[in-house]
Amino acid sequence: MEHLFNRILLAADGSEHSVRSARYAIDLAEKYNAAVVAVYVVDRQKAKSDVLHATNKFEIEKKRKEKIKSVTSLLKESKIDYKVQVLHGEAGPTVVRYANDNHFDCVVIGSRGLNNLQTFILGSVSHKVAKRVECPVLIVK
Repeated sequence: MEHLFNRILLAADGSEHSVRSARYAIDLAEKYNAAVVAVYVVDRQKAKSDVLHATNKFEIEKKRKEKIKSVTSLLKESKIDYKVQVLHGEAGPTVVRYANDNHFDCVVIGSRGLNNLQTFILGSVSHKVAKRVECPVLIVK
């Protein structure tokens, strides 16, 4: 029998919510023997300010990895096959494009993000993703 989930896309932003989402993605991956691709989207504004405030490219990379360290740590501790991908662009459309172009079986995303202001914005990100992705979406509250 073909597995329901072979490839799971985890949208991560480093927030407490994305850690919770990671736990769900890992749980699904373990049940279905699936691979997880964790995606962290850097928007253009953030990319610009990173470049302005960093001394070099490695420092920028390090800071981005630091941001989603809680998620990557969980992935490392699990026994699943995973990969972490940093993408650039607006969160919603970028996740949608990546998910649809790379034929994922499921997208796992948190219902809110890093702070109260972003709750509104990220709420709409998970909403946009759920509407436009061609595969099932699990929104973790």
